[in-house]
Amino acid sequence: MNLGDKIRRYFSRPGFAKKFWIMAIGVFFMGFFLSFLIEVDLGTDPCTFMNITISRRLNILFGTWQLIMNTFLFIIVILFDRHQIGPGTIANMVCIGYTADLCRWIWKRTIPEYLFKEWPYRAVIFVAALILFVIAASLYMNADMGVSPYDAIPNILSNRLFKNISFKFVRIAFDGTVLLIGFLLGGRVEICTILMVFLLGPTITAVGKFLNKFEF
Repeated sequence: MNLGDKIRRYFSRPGFAKKFWIMAIGVFFMGFFLSFLIEVDLGTDPCTFMNITISRRLNILFGTWQLIMNTFLFIIVILFDRHQIGPGTIANMVCIGYTADLCRWIWKRTIPEYLFKEWPYRAVIFVAALILFVIAASLYMNADMGVSPYDAIPNILSNRLFKNISFKFVRIAFDGTVLLIGFLLGGRVEICTILMVFLLGPTITAVGKFLNKFEF
């Protein structure tokens, strides 16, 4: 079977269109709610923390740096485990960062700044945005349309280099390393970001299993 036949077979799978739209909705709302998490500045996932820090140092858009970083990781995934790649991989690489940038641009022109800076407003926004971000990420993952390059790397490390170590520890070490890089480059580490190193992945997985019962 040649490459063209494989691609046609992939896109003609039963339920492909439904899964594609679930993935697309999940990716959009991940960027949408991530914009609120960035604005209230009480902590984000380790990947966003590092990328926000680097993009500010380089004075470029968050989405632009995220795409550059993911492109580099994408090449690694192609070389070592291309089975993890799908439409969701590309959507995640390209759309989440720029969606967050666009939404932040809109919020700066439509939402009073004090809602992001003063208590208890920022705490309420943070909690609501984090919960909805987790739900959106769970929809994206449950669609089974490929994983982001960032998420693929710990899978590759676990399967190839650390076979005798539980994947959750590999993932925690990977996220912790990314957090450390962001810190060394000048990022301010919030306690919520540290907690996400240990809790975000399992929480997204648990919510995904719950949502899967409804057969989206």
